[in-house]
Amino acid sequence: MTDIPKTYIVDENNTKVAVQLDISTFEKIEEILENFGLVQLINEVNNEEKLSIAEAKVYYQTLDKKQ
Repeated sequence: MTDIPKTYIVDENNTKVAVQLDISTFEKIEEILENFGLVQLINEVNNEEKLSIAEAKVYYQTLDKKQ
């Protein structure tokens, strides 16, 4: 497993409350999660045909993503 460079944010009791990542690491994680979501959409079967990669990408763009 790759070591992810991170900085911990701590409160006054030295308890970790957040983590800070550099933007390139965050973008890699975000891409991995989005690709995983696309694979799940492609493989999802609810009495429907499986989605192609192009169809899954279009459908993914229509989903409400929390910012």
